[in-house]
Amino acid sequence: MALVALGVTGGIGAYKAAEVVRGLQRQGHDVVAILTRGAQNFVGPLTFEALTRRPVITDQWAPGFNAAIEHISLASTIDLLVVAPATAHTLARFAQGLADDFLTSLYLATRAPVLVAPAMNTHMLEHAATQANLETLVRRGVRIVEPGEGYLACGWVGKGRLAEPDDVVRAAEAILRPSSTLAGRRVVVSAGPTYEDLDPVRYLGNRSTGRMGLAVAAEAARRGAAVTLVLGPTALAPPAGVETLHVRSAADMHEAVMRAAEGSDVVVMAAAVADYTPAGGARAGKVPKAEGDLQVTLARTRDILADLGRWRGGRAVPVLIGFAAETDDVVAKARAKLEAKRVDLIVANDVSRSDAGFEVDTNAVTLVDARGEAEWPLQPKSDVARQLVDRIETILAERGVVAPAGR
Repeated sequence: MALVALGVTGGIGAYKAAEVVRGLQRQGHDVVAILTRGAQNFVGPLTFEALTRRPVITDQWAPGFNAAIEHISLASTIDLLVVAPATAHTLARFAQGLADDFLTSLYLATRAPVLVAPAMNTHMLEHAATQANLETLVRRGVRIVEPGEGYLACGWVGKGRLAEPDDVVRAAEAILRPSSTLAGRRVVVSAGPTYEDLDPVRYLGNRSTGRMGLAVAAEAARRGAAVTLVLGPTALAPPAGVETLHVRSAADMHEAVMRAAEGSDVVVMAAAVADYTPAGGARAGKVPKAEGDLQVTLARTRDILADLGRWRGGRAVPVLIGFAAETDDVVAKARAKLEAKRVDLIVANDVSRSDAGFEVDTNAVTLVDARGEAEWPLQPKSDVARQLVDRIETILAERGVVAPAGR
């Protein structure tokens, strides 16, 4: 069990910090909360005192704190400092080395790892000053949980909302309990949908959100792998600590995956890649509405998984994992895919179910390989990812694949 200091600063996302406390506690950690003056405009100390069962620190000059020089005392005992939400102002103070309240003093005094979850208006996040401050903090070893995209409190829609509490907790766990079972390995994961443009306004897409692939990427990174995530259009933020290549179309994803696969140990194709794209590419101008039907000729896209299988040939690596999203004859279609594409494992799921597949946090899958099938019950996608990466480690061990020295 670790002692985690949770700094809560003055943004609307402060209400989510209570869930971060709960998440850390579920992992067996003890939490001490530090609320800045700005945070107290959004949340109250009593909430965090009830959750943590500890006094909440709100004032560097509170009577009694200076007897033990509390920020120094706490700095030497915590295992991790998490700041969620981290406002633009807080990031600037950290980057400049200011110590004008308890949280900033603690940041300067501690030698524990630091994890920040920025949250602010989109333009504030994109401002050159904020980006420079983030770059400074990253160079100094601060870990960042990327903010999410969506509806912001200011009424805008864009990037800047506080990451989900579960994502903050997972990032904290990766620091507190690092696993090295995939150290030295290179893992490529594709996730999300692809969009095939019809014209400058319309596109063909699908309902994938990328949650499953993101969970696999996060789990592999947690175990020490160097992860490259090839991510289609999605509102979800990539996990901390992975290289992310943003793509849009099936052709974009094909190019990025094939390039990233060079020198990799594992490729997991969790993305929902379009099977067809408008023949001849997107129209230059918007297709006007007219009387009658519109006919669009679609051309087959390149099959990334099949191309990976042909490219690998008889080599032991990379281990190739595919996903099969089906609505009927799920296992039979997955087995046909396994054999046709010359891959090691297919993860099949019935996307006609309302509680599994697209746009939900749970999944029920069947693993299909040369030895048979294994059916996994409905569970959080993070748990599916954990078990899948366990299986990948087993395949690597069975093949005697040793990570090259120096990676």
